[in-house]
Amino acid sequence: MIYDYAFIGAGAAGLHVIEALMADAYFDKKSILIIEKETKDSNDRTWCFWEIGQGPQDAYLSKTWSQVEIGIPQQRITAEIEPYTYKMMRSKSFYQATRTRHESDARVSRIQDELIVADEKEEWVILTGRKDGYKARQVFDSRFDYQKLLNQSKYPVLQQHFLGWFIKTETPVFQPDRATFMDFQVPQKGNTRFMYVLPLSETEALLEYTLFSGTPLSTEEYELGIVDYIQDHLKIKKYQVVEKERGNIPMTCYPFWEGASNRIIPIGISGGWAKASTGYTFKKSERMAKKLVQFLKTNRPLSRFGGRDRFWFYDLLLLDILDRKNELGSQVFGVLFKRQDPQLIFKFLDEQTHFWEEVRIMASSDAWLFLDALLRNLNRAVHQIFSKSS
Repeated sequence: MIYDYAFIGAGAAGLHVIEALMADAYFDKKSILIIEKETKDSNDRTWCFWEIGQGPQDAYLSKTWSQVEIGIPQQRITAEIEPYTYKMMRSKSFYQATRTRHESDARVSRIQDELIVADEKEEWVILTGRKDGYKARQVFDSRFDYQKLLNQSKYPVLQQHFLGWFIKTETPVFQPDRATFMDFQVPQKGNTRFMYVLPLSETEALLEYTLFSGTPLSTEEYELGIVDYIQDHLKIKKYQVVEKERGNIPMTCYPFWEGASNRIIPIGISGGWAKASTGYTFKKSERMAKKLVQFLKTNRPLSRFGGRDRFWFYDLLLLDILDRKNELGSQVFGVLFKRQDPQLIFKFLDEQTHFWEEVRIMASSDAWLFLDALLRNLNRAVHQIFSKSS
């Protein structure tokens, strides 16, 4: 059998594309193959995002917050974020719900296998797995090779790396309606370091010690940062660690989309769908999936999808600053949150602002840092102005 679409991996990006395909009557007669080497029956991810009002994943959420707190040097900022809501979702509920829908849809076949080779031919792609072989007319590949990215030097590469503890305290400590979005009031140690505190109740929370830097830490360093925060900032004496998680997301403006061919396209992190300046991935992947599904209707080669836009260039400037002076992250983000409403910052990070709002944001930041980065990337700026955005 030759499938119309094959997905290598059933993570968030692949599932977003499949959900968008299934919701569009244009694809009612298309066949979909999912090749996933794992069972995807556990909470291997915790996704956080913000959006206005209700969203398509609301049924799977673990918690929502109407307020955020930001800790910047010598100041704490607390704000209502209406009309936005900050949301948290554990991956298991999303995996289970989408899998149930796929099992009841005759268009979708799911196979547990590990892909070894994808050999593109003129009319289809031959996929060789460890267990069997498959054919598809178009392939969406979410496998990510970090080393390939690190081996290039043209574009700066930072890593958003973190370790998180779900903890439970003996006495009420947390404010359940308030999420600590970024707390830079932790020792920076020459990097951009901060803590997320995401309360699930008065006695339960997820604490994530997070860095934007070039290299990960040892497990002991992350955990020491969490312990210090619990003791020194939260003043918690007795608590239980219920669960741990760890992650690493690339922060780069590397043009991943250039790796696409006529019939094979990288998606998700491997397609550059993570927000380069923050590492937030879930909602951007959802938006990119919808764009990709609309693109499929044009019947153009997959290599024509994607490209640079002005938000790509804004991210490039910030990454240039943090790559050269990683310790300035708390200053850059601190100034933004001090001078602008979080709603505008969320809108900007969602790439939904118009140009004059972006000028306002840039003007309120440490303009000299961005001007310096702009001058270093002037050739890319000219290219961006005169090139066609996707």
